[in-house]
Amino acid sequence: MKEVIVKDADLQKAAMEGMDAFLQVFVKAMYDAIGGELTTETMAELNADQLTLLAWDTLHQEVMDGGFVQLIHNGYGPFIFKNPVAKVLRLWEMRELSKLIYEAHTLWLKHREKIEKDCTDEEFMALFEQFPDFDDLDDQFVEYEEEWTEDIAHYVDDHLERFATIEE
Repeated sequence: MKEVIVKDADLQKAAMEGMDAFLQVFVKAMYDAIGGELTTETMAELNADQLTLLAWDTLHQEVMDGGFVQLIHNGYGPFIFKNPVAKVLRLWEMRELSKLIYEAHTLWLKHREKIEKDCTDEEFMALFEQFPDFDDLDDQFVEYEEEWTEDIAHYVDDHLERFATIEE
């Protein structure tokens, strides 16, 4: 396992800026520890909690920007749906988010081949019309995003040792 190091001063500053900034300190430190890129090899250097936080970060960025269709089109389906992200989030007592990911997983299995295909920007935009099944999941994610971000930040704060070594 790679040692992920976070400076206490960075954490204190980020905590004043909000939950997103607090989580980003850990996300950045994890990427720094594994050389900046998440690959099959570097995933093995992180624990399940760290990988789940990186999955949340990816899920959060992609879904807030373009929904589950964008997440899947950009190739993140296997990272989110083939790893135990939903299971770990359930263990973190985030049942609603876990349930949402399981529902998106079912749709991913059903539609992935069409959504993951290379396409023009125009064809990409048309995907949103072709797969309205994801609309309710996107809406639910946006509706609860702040609450879920806060829950994850509290979990990380309550279990710092699972995510990083804090240095003065």
